[in-house]
Amino acid sequence: MAPRWKGKSAEAKALSEPMSGIVFELQSSFVESNSVGQLAGNSVLVAANRKQTELLNRSCFGHPIATADEGSQWFQLTLNEALYMRYVLRCIEIAAGEDMARLTDEELWEHAVAADLSLRFEGYAYLRAKNWVVRDGSQYGVDFVAYRHHPSLVHSEFAVLVLPSSSSGDRLRSWSDFHCTVRLCGSVAKTLLMVCVGRRRDTGDGGGVPPWSLERYRIEERVVTRWNPQQCRD
Repeated sequence: MAPRWKGKSAEAKALSEPMSGIVFELQSSFVESNSVGQLAGNSVLVAANRKQTELLNRSCFGHPIATADEGSQWFQLTLNEALYMRYVLRCIEIAAGEDMARLTDEELWEHAVAADLSLRFEGYAYLRAKNWVVRDGSQYGVDFVAYRHHPSLVHSEFAVLVLPSSSSGDRLRSWSDFHCTVRLCGSVAKTLLMVCVGRRRDTGDGGGVPPWSLERYRIEERVVTRWNPQQCRD
């Protein structure tokens, strides 16, 4: 399915401002400011200056929060977004509790595992590392939706399910589940993308690779579409 751009100049604007460059600017700005986010359940609150606010909006990280303080802007990051900015971009630290104690990488990962988000994070990080914009997909019954660029320029192309490679767990256990999911994706002009995450055998018990690193996992993409007999006729 070809990308559906929003307007005649949208594709040209996306090409002139690649997402990789925007994310790099975001990374540099937050590294320079030594930013610290505050863990709040399964989200992280982070303060942003004017430049960072613009970059967060352009790169589609988090949502702005209205506050009474006009001198600062706060953003609410999902835990997946915060983990990506911490583990992959290495541009923020995360603190928790009333004393705002800094969490180690291991403590933060334990929180993600306890929240049952570790598998989804690997899928999120895999797509983000390929410069897809990844947003919540719960309104379509999937984990994420993936955009080629900013949602203001293009419609999302993929509805994403993140599944363990060994099995699908409680999801897509029957053909009726497959049929309903694919039919729903087709009705909203999206392609179902299954991101299957499994442990790499050559890492064994880790081999010094941290459990949140993509290097520790073998990830496969599987695109599922409906068969259209009209396209196969002579």
